[in-house]
Amino acid sequence: MLDAIIILSFILAGAGVGSYSFELLPNETLAQVTNLGGFRWVCAGFGSLVGAAVGLVVQTAYRRLEARIRRMPVDVLLSRAVGLVLGLLVANLMLAPLFLLPIPSEFGFIKPMTAVLGSIMFAVSGIALADIHGGSLLRLINPNSVETTLIAEGTLKPATTKVVDTNCIIDGRIENLLSTGFLEGKLLIPQFVLQELQLVADAASEQKRLRGRRGLEILNRMKEMYPDRILLHSADYPEIAKVDAKLVHLAQEIGGMLLTNDFNLAKVATLHKVPVLNMNDLASSMRLTYLPGDYIDLKIVKVGKEPAQGVGYLEDGTMVVVEAASDRIGSKLRVAVTSALQTSAGRIIFARPSTSVQNTVAVNK
Repeated sequence: MLDAIIILSFILAGAGVGSYSFELLPNETLAQVTNLGGFRWVCAGFGSLVGAAVGLVVQTAYRRLEARIRRMPVDVLLSRAVGLVLGLLVANLMLAPLFLLPIPSEFGFIKPMTAVLGSIMFAVSGIALADIHGGSLLRLINPNSVETTLIAEGTLKPATTKVVDTNCIIDGRIENLLSTGFLEGKLLIPQFVLQELQLVADAASEQKRLRGRRGLEILNRMKEMYPDRILLHSADYPEIAKVDAKLVHLAQEIGGMLLTNDFNLAKVATLHKVPVLNMNDLASSMRLTYLPGDYIDLKIVKVGKEPAQGVGYLEDGTMVVVEAASDRIGSKLRVAVTSALQTSAGRIIFARPSTSVQNTVAVNK
């Protein structure tokens, strides 16, 4: 409805301008016209066509601006609005003395032209300053907020919003990470991620359906437990085909971080200078580091490559090769770390049974 009103308004305006514009033609030209009424209608029709073209351009630009404003975070929108108002106010105060100057009538166009250009210049400057000092502007609106005050002064840095990947939701570790309190800031779930989750949940493959339903269940639980942390955003980019590219574009647009466990997506985001939080990197960094001489209580589960070797596994899946333990399959014993080796397949720890008999505990299969 609004689009039709915009286009119709420009059509009517163009018809009106065209209807009365023929009077500006020289009298010699008008004298050659035999039917002035018909000529007026021709000018009105031509003006309406021009108005329709201009109306379509304005309507398209308006819709793009509306979509951009809808995707804009509330704090950015509010700070830019305040900056725009302050810029226009300063422009009017500084340009007011201009209208008191005695300017000859031949140069009377200088006053309105300067007013328009000055207002545009100060408005753009106000918006630019709001992007830089938005925290200070928000502090003026809510001066009683201690956190806002400290952020505006630079004492505290605001937590960056995290854009969550589909695989990261299905993985499930994000729910545990939220419950521990180590993950700060807002978690943004775009509309296209929800659509991808739904497509996976409705897939023909049973394995994919289970993964998709698991992701939706995890997302619903997080939304119920942390309603202020989980934000569902309507952002979508129809001109971008792949979801990964949409995630990178959205993180760039809002200045946020990308939360994912996809190695390739993390590399692409890094190339676009988007900060990335990789869940797999976090899990690797949280693994315990064992130095030579450390003791581990380990259950031997199988024979190693060498006849005398036994193999056990830590809780995080790290393989431990124990010397002289092939005869202790199914037993839990304390071993002393001798060395560690990092391979492409993961980390391998080498150990030997502790010399203390009291530290060895037998466990039945």
